[in-house]
Amino acid sequence: MAQPDSKKIFFENLSGAGKAIAVLTSGGDAQGMNAAVRAVVRMGLYVGAKVYFIHEGYQGMVDGEENIREATWESVSSMLQVGGTVIGSARCKEFRTHEGRLKAAYNLVQRGITNLCVIGGDGSLTGANLFREEWSGLLGELVDQGLIEADAVQKYSALHIVGMVGSIDNDFCGTDMTIGTDSALHRIIEVVDAIMTTAQSHQRTFVLEVMGRHCGYLALVSALACGADWVLIPEMPPEDGWEEKMCEKLSANRAGMKRLNVIIVAEGAIDRSNKPITTDYVKNLVVKCLGFDTRVTILGHVQRGGTPSAFDRILASRMGVEAVLALLETTANTPACVVSLYGNQSVRLPLMECVQMTQEVQKAMDEKRFEEAVKLRGRSFENNLKTYKLLAHRKPETELPTSNFNVAVLNVGAPAAGMNAAVRSAVRVGISEGHKMFAVSDGFEGFYKGQIKEIKWADVGGWTGQGGSLLGTKRTLPAKHVEKIAEQMRKHNINALLVIGGFEAFESLLQLFEARATYEEFCIPMCMLPATISNNVPATDLSIGADTALNAIVETCDRIKQSASGTKRRVFIIETMGGYCGYLASVGGLAAGADAAYIYEEPFDIRDLQANVEHLTEKMKTSIQRGLVLRNENSNDNYTTDFIYQLYTEEGKGVFDCRKNVLGHMQQGGAPSPFDRNFGTKISAKAMQWISKKLVETFRHGRVFANTEDSCCLLGMRRRALVFQPVVQLKEETDFVHRIPKEQWWLKLRPLMKILAKYKTSYDVSDSGQLEHVVCNRPRDLDASVAM
Repeated sequence: MAQPDSKKIFFENLSGAGKAIAVLTSGGDAQGMNAAVRAVVRMGLYVGAKVYFIHEGYQGMVDGEENIREATWESVSSMLQVGGTVIGSARCKEFRTHEGRLKAAYNLVQRGITNLCVIGGDGSLTGANLFREEWSGLLGELVDQGLIEADAVQKYSALHIVGMVGSIDNDFCGTDMTIGTDSALHRIIEVVDAIMTTAQSHQRTFVLEVMGRHCGYLALVSALACGADWVLIPEMPPEDGWEEKMCEKLSANRAGMKRLNVIIVAEGAIDRSNKPITTDYVKNLVVKCLGFDTRVTILGHVQRGGTPSAFDRILASRMGVEAVLALLETTANTPACVVSLYGNQSVRLPLMECVQMTQEVQKAMDEKRFEEAVKLRGRSFENNLKTYKLLAHRKPETELPTSNFNVAVLNVGAPAAGMNAAVRSAVRVGISEGHKMFAVSDGFEGFYKGQIKEIKWADVGGWTGQGGSLLGTKRTLPAKHVEKIAEQMRKHNINALLVIGGFEAFESLLQLFEARATYEEFCIPMCMLPATISNNVPATDLSIGADTALNAIVETCDRIKQSASGTKRRVFIIETMGGYCGYLASVGGLAAGADAAYIYEEPFDIRDLQANVEHLTEKMKTSIQRGLVLRNENSNDNYTTDFIYQLYTEEGKGVFDCRKNVLGHMQQGGAPSPFDRNFGTKISAKAMQWISKKLVETFRHGRVFANTEDSCCLLGMRRRALVFQPVVQLKEETDFVHRIPKEQWWLKLRPLMKILAKYKTSYDVSDSGQLEHVVCNRPRDLDASVAM
């Protein structure tokens, strides 16, 4: 992709004046669609365009009249947290006919609409592209029939289409995640976690059916997230004789003192002969062969419902804004595009390239080219499948390589949801690689005290869904205890170290790297995985635990706002954690629909506070009933949460009253989100594979000796890539006083939050998605499949 000019480009150069944009949702609904609609409407109005809702999808476009209504700023208030789509969605047979599309074209021209933002699946987007291709011919027919004036053909000569994929199945090629997928995974994992408690009580086997008629993504990722015993998906049918293997696996797990079994089946699961595999078939098989008490649960439409997750709200908001920018930049020759997510970056891809690739997957499955179907799904899907196989199916001892290396794993710093999933993954991948794995309790404090023991495959069973840190974690740094730690490493013959934690873990690795000059015991491969709710570790866009904390903040904000429903106008001042890092306040504010978020990285003074109060007062007088203001705990020494609360209370007298909430440690607790479970699992597996490679490379003359910078690394996600970065090279990127990176990607999202809250601001579009082409297999060094 051509890099944008290094000079900042601001979207003030892109005017929407005189343009009309219509937004519609089509096909199956998905959580997060409303967030996308809200973002399109508000961004469209912000740039001066007219924006229209098309109710009931393509049916509303064909029927016209009251189904196509002009949108206002207020008409999308309070819809961010609502599931489904408030503007309705319907499947429309009439739009598939030429006559139906002719009616739709007439209804759009009547309102001057030539820009369409379509939120739906591949069928909806394919229909939109056909409509675009026929557009000039349809206008010609309308002129011939005398329904529109001849000059309208010139005036409305081109129809511009931008798509966003709303589908819980994540079955669209070209994007790592579709709107609604993460929320559907939340629903599935909530059910699985609940079922596991009752299954354990009665020693039962549960067979769960999840959605995915043509795509096994939900089944595969939920199996990874809950540590299911077996998973059946349409892209990779099991080998012939799978029934016997599955029963052997279930039986072996029970023999290993496991009290329950979970089997996850995608609704479109098939065998190698393309014959459906049903939940009842699996249940009867288990009962017949093993005699286990077995139950079936079909989740059904529960997966489509409920409140959208923080991830889906942020994804949809970013995509909605990107869609408007794409429409503003489009020309008559620009192909219809779809806004996609690749790693942590928005990209624009030609719509029909993505649709054709998606259809290729189904064709490969129909023709039993299953390996190819998995590859066509993309690197993310392929890696999920590889990781699941690696962690779920233990090889017999005779098939394991014998490396004779000892690898220690420990947690450092504050607990973060997802740490246990990362430890489980490290232990099982390490054992699969032939290593002996050691668990260190209570971080480096436990290390120097000798709290080290071997940890086996079965010891980490059921860890994926556990919150906190089961190993125990402390903030103690190793510098004062390096001699004792070196002694323990000699005693246990530790050949490599995996440290999972936050900023303290980063500082710890720096200290151990420096200790190499004195103690050869530290001349071993060392890797750190970022795990902190604050997301304040340098060299990574995301940290394990941050997504769970965001969801806790967003859910609480939703409840707090709802508490004022039906009462007088009220503003809530909410304090979030994060130390000096404003990630939780800023991104949580975007996901919860906050009016302002005060953070350390963006200094503010009394004039800014006054301007915010006046802005909120004006909005309260005209439209909204509830306001939300977030403040990071260390954003300012003097403008405390109490001060801001008192200021808003005083200045808002007669217009609104105020309440304050300090969210505290509830942000750190709870079961990990599906994202954090899978993020932790996958980057931990990648880290262990890196460690194995380094151990082989650095083994000389009967021992491991690694003293180069690149043998002491942090594994982080940067934009599109998962990168191993030497910790010593990250010193320059780090503000050690405030324990934050000097540059943070999410600061570019702050103007987005302000725009959606009706502030006038500049939005840097230098990182905005440029039109690319679909690449089936991206290079391995650009493996950004951690997006889920």
